[in-house]
Amino acid sequence: GWGEALAPVVPEVVGEIIQRLFVPFLLGEDPRNIDVVWSKLYNAMRERGHFTGFMLDAITAIDIALWDLFGKAVQLPVYQLLGGAYRTRIPAYVSGIPRNTKEERIRLALEWKQRGFQAIKLHLGYGLKEDAAIAGYMREALGDSFRLMIDAHWHYTVSEAIQLGRHLEQLDVEFLEAPTLPEDIDGHAEIARALDLSIAVGEAKRTRYQFKERLVKRAADILQPDVGRAGITETRKIANMAEAFNIPIAPHLSVGLGICIAATLHISAAIPNFYVLEYQPTVLPEANRLLKEPIICEEGAYHLPELPGLGVDIDEKALYKAMNNH
Repeated sequence: GWGEALAPVVPEVVGEIIQRLFVPFLLGEDPRNIDVVWSKLYNAMRERGHFTGFMLDAITAIDIALWDLFGKAVQLPVYQLLGGAYRTRIPAYVSGIPRNTKEERIRLALEWKQRGFQAIKLHLGYGLKEDAAIAGYMREALGDSFRLMIDAHWHYTVSEAIQLGRHLEQLDVEFLEAPTLPEDIDGHAEIARALDLSIAVGEAKRTRYQFKERLVKRAADILQPDVGRAGITETRKIANMAEAFNIPIAPHLSVGLGICIAATLHISAAIPNFYVLEYQPTVLPEANRLLKEPIICEEGAYHLPELPGLGVDIDEKALYKAMNNH
């Protein structure tokens, strides 16, 4: 089974945690006991105060690998093991318009629209006036029916986020992501109460325990757990918990490669309260270079892998070549 954690910074730390701390727990375990294994690994580190960070990244990599292994062993795709697919076409939005000028941004956004995508998330956080201006001319260029989202990357205070949000409401922006510091749960709750547009959070969190207070305090309208940080097992628990609060899940997906993307697709298919999935145009081609068969995202949706396990196979020659180049 293949696993992947979203650990782009010093990934060797995650490897060391697995080899030196978790291997003794894993040897002799039944790999089908995925939930039991997750709990054993998490509980083993709880008394040491490791509730998040690299420790959870390591658990995530193991968790995803176990789901892949289980699916291959019984010759079923992971989404079937999770209870079946609510959808086989996974709606996606284009994440980011990486251009510097108004004209270049509009041109690229219209290209995506022409290719069948109906939703774009703008990566902003340049300041209230500039963010408002960019959102304004993008709305004008794309038309009223196009879905537009904003990621502020935690750049604003609570009052600034509310000011920006009120302007974005006039532009019919669908959600405002990461408006203020992720640690400020009460601040997010205040923003969510003040605005009609949805507030989306969650990429920095890894467990149901971290999402619980945000749900209880209504500090978000949309949750964005990253399967590369939370794993399949825990993301499903987060989604199930959010369902009880009538909160949808829009999984975060950034620099995760093929295994991480595939795991996210299976979760996105198997939860009832799925909202929309992130599509990174610059990342997916890099991910596909390490896969024998590509993951496809076209005309505004991903194709759900149907083969056993995660449904993707690593090209090990390409992987080792990439590793040696780095």
